[in-house]
Amino acid sequence: MNIFKTDSKDNDGLFKRLKSGLKKTRAGFVDKVTNLFSGYSKIDDDLYEDLEELLIQADVGVHTTMTLVEDLRERAEEEKIDSPEELNNIFQEEIRKILQDEEQQLAIKQGLNIMIVVGVNGSGKTTTIAKLARRIKDRDKKVILAAGDTFRAAAIDQLQIWAQRLGVDIIAQNENADSAAVAYDAVQSAKSKDADFLIIDTAGRLHTQKNLMKELKKVKRVVKQEAGKAEVQVLLVLDATNGQNAISQAKLFNEAVEVDGIALTKLDGTAKGGIVVAIKNELGIPIKLIGVGEDAEDLQDFNPDEFVEALFM
Repeated sequence: MNIFKTDSKDNDGLFKRLKSGLKKTRAGFVDKVTNLFSGYSKIDDDLYEDLEELLIQADVGVHTTMTLVEDLRERAEEEKIDSPEELNNIFQEEIRKILQDEEQQLAIKQGLNIMIVVGVNGSGKTTTIAKLARRIKDRDKKVILAAGDTFRAAAIDQLQIWAQRLGVDIIAQNENADSAAVAYDAVQSAKSKDADFLIIDTAGRLHTQKNLMKELKKVKRVVKQEAGKAEVQVLLVLDATNGQNAISQAKLFNEAVEVDGIALTKLDGTAKGGIVVAIKNELGIPIKLIGVGEDAEDLQDFNPDEFVEALFM
């Protein structure tokens, strides 16, 4: 069951939100690429060099940029394309190809689903948890939150406030409590209450702090041990405005706890939305969710076709 499944009318509204949320990237990246293609009368090395520069400036990253441009060159030669406008269409196709993933959608499976949410402070982790919980609850599913960020009292308080607003249960202990112990209690509670979804917050740790990453590994280990037949996933929340630094974060989190999916937040706050392409190409981790605004409806399933359409159409 897809937790974001909506009727066609709702889909129209979500697409409008997506398009609006990507307007900075459209102006700062896509329009420049489109103008580049239309500004050339023929395909030559200068066009490819200018395209490389634009892609790197848009946080697509050097490695992904080189791959993308080389694929464009090969297709142009193989298909005997000589029109820059037609090359623009192929450029969009190549981006779609990079972004596609067989495990794209975030879904609720039968029985208990457990999601461990990780990420650095300021990435939008708590807000993402709250929006996700609301969406699941709106589908008449039972949700429990776990305040596993015990390093900051404010983090516990914030999640408790969200739980109260949403009308969902929360498992919490005092500040400086063992995060793994909170996770253990939360799993036991979710199982005893026949919950459909348990969302476990974790400390907004800096990915360079080895002791905290070690703690994160412990949390996942305890959850997996106690989960039984429950589905356990790790969702990494990344801030799109962090650009290439977000990729560095993702690599280290993935090494520590094997990330299953990414929620990319604050896309509405950056003109360099090329980071979406870089993350998928360099990490190979499916982007499950994107945040394109403040409202609950602005946390959306990531759909590559709709994403590219919202940018280029």
